[in-house]
Amino acid sequence: MGSVLAVSLCHGHHFSKTPSLSIRLLTGFGVAGDAHMGETVKHRSRVRKDPTQPNLRQVHLMHAELFDDLRGQGFDIQPGDLGENVTTSGIDLLALPAGTRLHLGASAAVEVTGLRNPCVQIDTFQNGLLAATLDKDDAGNLIRKAGIMSIVLADGDVRPGDAVVRTPAAPAGGGR
Repeated sequence: MGSVLAVSLCHGHHFSKTPSLSIRLLTGFGVAGDAHMGETVKHRSRVRKDPTQPNLRQVHLMHAELFDDLRGQGFDIQPGDLGENVTTSGIDLLALPAGTRLHLGASAAVEVTGLRNPCVQIDTFQNGLLAATLDKDDAGNLIRKAGIMSIVLADGDVRPGDAVVRTPAAPAGGGR
């Protein structure tokens, strides 16, 4: 079990999001009032390719432990800076397989759809940050450290201090 450290949203398409006292997750849509809310894809590069594809990136979660690591490398990073909606602590988000369900607060729930693939915009925010959010394992495979993406399964308000509880991945064919 982990906890919510911060929540953030942004009404427009900007790289960073503004920390808030709470956010509301809406089933099948994402964060109420956030630019990436919707049933179909909202990330501009993906909209250009196919605006009808499902939005599997409704809620972006990032672990505060990454911020600690980045600060140790000289970067100045705060919750919301890297575009995440939910900043967590005490849960290894990167180890969660697609289909894992996370309950946030009293009633909200999301399903992990995959790792966030950081883009070159991250270097516009702070030079060298893209490389710092990527790594390679012993076999040379790419490791993405910039959090996870998810879809909303159950409505609810999420606030700093709320619990994050993991439930097992949905059975094959039972998830999205």
